[in-house]
Amino acid sequence: MTQHVTTDIAILGAGVVGLAVAEALTAEGRDVVLVDPGQPGMGASYGNAGTIADYAVMPVGSPDVLKNLPSLLLDKNSPLAIRRAGLPALAPWLLRFARQSLPTPTRRNAAAIAALVADACPRWIALAERIGGSAILQHKGCLYLYETARAFKPAEADMAFRRTQGITVELISPDVLAGMEPGLPAVEGGAAFFPKAVFLSDPGLMVQTLAKHVFKQAGFVQAEARTITRQFDGIVVEGPSLRLRARRVIIAAGAHSRALALQAGDRVPLDTERGYHVEWDMAAPRLTRPTCPTSRGFYLCPMTGRLRVAGTVELGGLTAPPSPHRIRKLVEGARAIFPDLGAPDREWMGFRPSMPDSVPVIGPSRAGAEVIHAYGHGHIGLTLAPITARMVADVVAGRVPEIDLAPYLPGRF
Repeated sequence: MTQHVTTDIAILGAGVVGLAVAEALTAEGRDVVLVDPGQPGMGASYGNAGTIADYAVMPVGSPDVLKNLPSLLLDKNSPLAIRRAGLPALAPWLLRFARQSLPTPTRRNAAAIAALVADACPRWIALAERIGGSAILQHKGCLYLYETARAFKPAEADMAFRRTQGITVELISPDVLAGMEPGLPAVEGGAAFFPKAVFLSDPGLMVQTLAKHVFKQAGFVQAEARTITRQFDGIVVEGPSLRLRARRVIIAAGAHSRALALQAGDRVPLDTERGYHVEWDMAAPRLTRPTCPTSRGFYLCPMTGRLRVAGTVELGGLTAPPSPHRIRKLVEGARAIFPDLGAPDREWMGFRPSMPDSVPVIGPSRAGAEVIHAYGHGHIGLTLAPITARMVADVVAGRVPEIDLAPYLPGRF
C-alpha cells in the first residue's frame, strides 16, 4: 500500500544527521517528516566508536597515505583495504582520492574539516541537554596510543599540525599513560591525549533519545525513497510504497545518498566505507576513555556494560556481505592489547558515506535550494551532526551560515 504524505520539509534519512537536522528545524517551528526504510538511528549512527572527535581534522587522504596507497589497498590486513572485486567500480573514486591526497588539497581539506569540528563538543553538550541525554556524555578526553617509540616519533609533527588547526593535544609518556589508564598494558611509545574530547557511553541510546525527542514534533514514515522530482509547486519523492510531496527536501541518507543526489540533479562522487565493530560484554570495560592504537586503525571504546572495538576502512560498496576477515582482524588486534579476551559477544557491520576529499556535502543543490544536501561525513558523522543541523537550518531560514558553505557545496566537484 502506498503511503501518501504531504509536509513542508522532508528529511530523507533518520540517522544521527537527519535526526539532528529535524531537531534544529522543529525547534524553529518547521513542519518536518523524516523518511527512512529502517528504524531511526540503527545504521552507522548506532555502530560507531562513540567519539565526538573534535581533534579529527586530518582527511583520510594525505601525502603519506598516497605514498603507501597501493600496498594499503591491496594488503588485506591493512586498516585501509579494498574488496578487489569492487576495484573497477571504485577506480574513478580512487583517482579523485589520490588527487585529494596531494599536499595542497590535503591542507585545504584539513582546514575545511577543522572549521566544522571546532565547536563539536560544546554543540553536543548543548544538544544532549536539550534532549535529556547529558548522562550519556562522558567528559574524559580521548587517546591516540603509540605502542613503540618508533611509532611515537612521527606523532610530534602530526600533533603540531593539528595545533595549527586549533586542536588541544598533549603528548604524554608511557608512565603518564599508565597512570591515566592502568588497565592498559605498558607501551614503549606513549600517547597523544585530547583532553577536550567527549564521548558517548552508548551511541545507540543517545540516538534513540534524540529520536524520541524529535518525534514529539516531527513525523516519521518507514519507507524507501527512490526518486526526487522537482515540480512547479514543490518536490515529489517516490518509492515502492511512498508518494510524498514537500516544499523542501533534505538528503541525509548517509551512504545511500548518491542516487538521491543524482535524482535531484547533483552528481556527487560519494562511495561507501564498510565499518565493523565487535563487542565483549563486561561490567568494567578496562578503559575510562576511547583509545586508538594508531597502527591498528581501530578504537577501543569503553561503553556501558561492554568493550566495543570499532574501526578500519574497507571500500566495498553496499551489497557485498560482511567480511569475516575484517572481523577476525579486529578480534586479533583487540587481543594484541588485551590477550585474555575470549570470543566476542557480538559483531556488526555498517556503511559510512565516504567522499574522496573527506569533506562532507552540506548545502543547497546546484539546481535550486528546494533540495539541500547533508551527508558524506565519513568517520565523523556523529561528531558533525549538530553543526550540520545548524547549517541546514540556516539555509532553510535564508540566513547566512556562520561557516562559509563554499568548501562543502555539491558544486565543488
